[in-house]
Amino acid sequence: MSGVRKVVTYVEDTLIEGGKAAPRPLRMVATAAVMTSPWAGKGFVEDLRPAILEWAPVLADLLVPRLIEAAGGKDAIEAYGKAAVVGVNGEVEHASALIHTLRFGNELRQAAGGTSFLSFTNKRGGPGCSIAVPMTAKAQENHGSRAHFLTLEFTIPDAPGPDEILVAIAVATGGRPHHRIGDRFQDMAEMGVDQKGDKL
Repeated sequence: MSGVRKVVTYVEDTLIEGGKAAPRPLRMVATAAVMTSPWAGKGFVEDLRPAILEWAPVLADLLVPRLIEAAGGKDAIEAYGKAAVVGVNGEVEHASALIHTLRFGNELRQAAGGTSFLSFTNKRGGPGCSIAVPMTAKAQENHGSRAHFLTLEFTIPDAPGPDEILVAIAVATGGRPHHRIGDRFQDMAEMGVDQKGDKL
């Protein structure tokens, strides 16, 4: 695939947390593509849309099936998120462009059976920088579940290069093992406020 230098899959299984065995292992998986930026060497590009339309669906088709398979199928997924890192010669807007479009995010949302928004990070960085993908519950009705406020962090030693963009998506098969801090809905009930923060 011209333009994509490598695809990486990262898998992390948590079996023990806090010195106590997890009720069930928590699997977090990320897939990432490292590609030459379509805007590399072009200076300030006013209209990013043509490259977004060209590349966002390609990246979704490349990454989403790998991610879903590594997680054990869509029914195993409870949380998800996305991230992008642009190399030092690019703009953060270039990283944002490839993940903040329905042509990318909707592919993961639909494949995972989700209804909530995808949490995200987008930044500039060099080879080996931290790639942190924040996640929240995939179901809109569970968006207040703090157990599913997760972050999967990994690195790719040689990416992104100065003229590259790294695009990543991640999922989790559950919440944090032994989660015990409640959720937003519990706080709201105790404080007597609705979802807008208004008194009930």
